[in-house]
Amino acid sequence: MTSENTYLIVDVGTGNVRVAIAACDGRIIGVESEDARYEKDEHYPESIYFSPDALWQQIIGLTKKLLNTAGEITIAAVTATSQREGIVVVDKSGNSIIGMPNIDHRGREWEDIILDKNEMYRLTGRYPTSLFSALKLVGLRNKRPALWQDIETFLSISDWVQYKFSGVAGYEHSQACETLLYDVEKGNWSEFLCSTFDLDYALFPPLHSCGAILGKILPEVASEFGISEEAQIIVGGSDTQLAIMSMCPSVQDIVVVSGTTTPVIKISGQYILDESERTWTSRHTDEKSFLLEANAGVTGLNYQRLKEVFYPNEGYEIIEQEVSAITDVQCVAALGSLLADEKSPLVRGGFLFNTPVSHQLKRGHFVFATLWDIACSIFENYKSLCDVTPHEEDHIWVCGGGIQSRVLRQFLANLLNKKVMIRDNYRQASVVGGVFVCNQALGVENAVPGVLEVVYPETSGQHELWYQQWKQVRATFKSAL
Repeated sequence: MTSENTYLIVDVGTGNVRVAIAACDGRIIGVESEDARYEKDEHYPESIYFSPDALWQQIIGLTKKLLNTAGEITIAAVTATSQREGIVVVDKSGNSIIGMPNIDHRGREWEDIILDKNEMYRLTGRYPTSLFSALKLVGLRNKRPALWQDIETFLSISDWVQYKFSGVAGYEHSQACETLLYDVEKGNWSEFLCSTFDLDYALFPPLHSCGAILGKILPEVASEFGISEEAQIIVGGSDTQLAIMSMCPSVQDIVVVSGTTTPVIKISGQYILDESERTWTSRHTDEKSFLLEANAGVTGLNYQRLKEVFYPNEGYEIIEQEVSAITDVQCVAALGSLLADEKSPLVRGGFLFNTPVSHQLKRGHFVFATLWDIACSIFENYKSLCDVTPHEEDHIWVCGGGIQSRVLRQFLANLLNKKVMIRDNYRQASVVGGVFVCNQALGVENAVPGVLEVVYPETSGQHELWYQQWKQVRATFKSAL
């Protein structure tokens, strides 16, 4: 019996670590996942880190579990995708020293070393903050000099995973955009940006294009997993870019990726900057396309945590049934989502409802309000993108786990007055993007996923009323601080 050629795809997100095996046509053969493990770094007031060795052991365990149940397959290629802004530093002996995720802010107290933030925005396509990797490196250097002096290089998390499989260090372009050390328009590391942070240019690994072949899997790693030593290691990229790839959008399309955070992204054929510096501009996975982004923040994380409060023992199907049945708005939420037009974030939020508490107020009303808050936040960021560059198409594409809510899809269609389109791979979009990357590298034609659903906007003045209520509630919480 001939075994099927498949791909192994590692996906390290903010909230969890996933390993998937998928066929060349995009079929998901199996997925295993675990929660990401972080620890507080006592050297800084706002810092968490992860152990790269512990993460690698998670990847090994998940991969072995998956391979034990996958049947007769051959792993032809391996690739990785991961959260943006996260990095791993590697020492001169090749040991992985410390991992700093995107939610690590160890560099916050050194943000003022950036004297010309406007020039930084022009070169990097994003307003500089401690979210980005350069300031993580600065924080590490300034507070932990003994550790710093032995560092050889740094890698994005997905590039680090590929380094563990192949032994080849590099940095993929879409990930490099998140460092504040990369000239996004030119597509190169910038010596000027390096000097801004006083970082040695020798620290910087070579840049690799998404879909490039790094080489064959290390023999000892192949032996660990029991897979062929002929398996090729392919350069992946950021989870947002790979998720967008899987939707097969066109230039000028807008894609909403609803995960832990919710990027709202316009695909462009040229480098575009926002004069008001509200949006981010990044490179896509090809050499010609750019992505203009506004991000609604931790919307998906909010939803997940509130599900644990209101529906701890029920699945999403029960939530959808209860929320779909709601016709009256008993409460309105403002839960800290980010709006590109706001100068400062909403740091305290909640639900606003009439008092005394009505007997009609049910748990479904709170989730209804949460989904409406997410939809309105996406809508506000969509409008910011349209201020920078118009969106003439009659549809948007959506993907990610958050989009499994039919209620949210309808909310978006109604607010944007656009068709909301999803493909049948929307829940595993970044994994299918990994399949596309491997196919590209190995010369296999990609199968375009089918359109699962098209949601049409409903015409109703009710939604405009709800939207105005949401804006008032958000303003109330902001003024209360």
